[in-house]
Amino acid sequence: MKSYDNLIEALTDLNMEGYLEDFNLKQNCIECRNGEYRIFHDEFIIDKFFRFEDEDSSPDNSSILFAISSAKYKLKGILINSFGIYSNDITDEMLNKLKFNN
Repeated sequence: MKSYDNLIEALTDLNMEGYLEDFNLKQNCIECRNGEYRIFHDEFIIDKFFRFEDEDSSPDNSSILFAISSAKYKLKGILINSFGIYSNDITDEMLNKLKFNN
């Protein structure tokens, strides 16, 4: 898997690969297009993920970029989580889906 020096570089590259949607993490799903699509844990896959850490601050200041696709909805997009999935109030199914071993 390719590595990136920064988040912007990764976003630009993923956009060129067709990851165009901007997903938002909700308690039991991811959403895009202002809630038009609600995609649950069994309706998407994580194709790639990248972790970015701010070298000048604590490990808590990291970002995780997920490249996500859903065959059911024919969507590809990104989800950026700035504080880590463990800080969000999400269901166990979503937590397990977004762990780094995908």
